[in-house]
Order: sequence, then C-alpha cells, then structure tokens
Amino acid sequence: MEKQIYYHDTDAGGVVYYGRYLNYLEEARTEFLQQKGLDLDLFRKNKFLYAVRSCNISYESPARYGDIIVCDAKLVKMTVARLVFDQEIREKKTGRLMVKAEVTLVSLNEDFKTTPIPEDIKSLLV
Repeated sequence: MEKQIYYHDTDAGGVVYYGRYLNYLEEARTEFLQQKGLDLDLFRKNKFLYAVRSCNISYESPARYGDIIVCDAKLVKMTVARLVFDQEIREKKTGRLMVKAEVTLVSLNEDFKTTPIPEDIKSLLV
C-alpha cells in the first residue's frame, strides 16, 4: 500500500508522529485481507471480529512531510485463533526502512471471547 505523508501526519518539525505508524500498519493489514477476499461484511456474517493482541514495533528512520511510503503486511503464522503479521514501512523512492513491526491479531466472537478462526476465513488466508 502506498501513502503520501501529509502535514496532518506530522509534528511541528515535519516528522511523522510515532502513533500515526500504527494507522498505516492497520491500513496495510486491511488491504492485505481485502486482497484475499476478506472484508468486514464477511466478518459480520460469521459473527467474527479480530483485534490486535500485541504489537512489537521498531522505529528505524523517520518519515517526513511529503514522503511517499510503502506499507507491507505479510501473514507469517496462523494458529487456531491468531494471525501473526510481519510488517514494514519503507520510503518509496529509496527503499529506506522506516518501521518494522510484528503484529498479532486474535479472533473474537461477538461476546469478545477468543474463538477459533472460522474455516471459510482460514481457507482464504492460506
């Protein structure tokens, strides 16, 4: 996923505010799932939700106003109730690594209890 950095993404020094990267990572995971044919309607139909269980993020180099970044999400592990993604954010022009993260999502039912990932959803992810 490509994204241009706008003024509202930055602090007074023109550097992306650290919390904004979490939004970019979320958008990249959402696009990954959509490319696999998964969207919120399918999750709602299955009475299935996913939530971030953990996020280990390393800030390597700052993005700045005007940069175009590329956000990537790779599913590296799937358990009965969890999805683990390796993610990176790089500057498009140079490939410079800005952020790397490991994000774990947990599968929840409508009562927000951990539940196995439905088989029809699993089948789209493999």
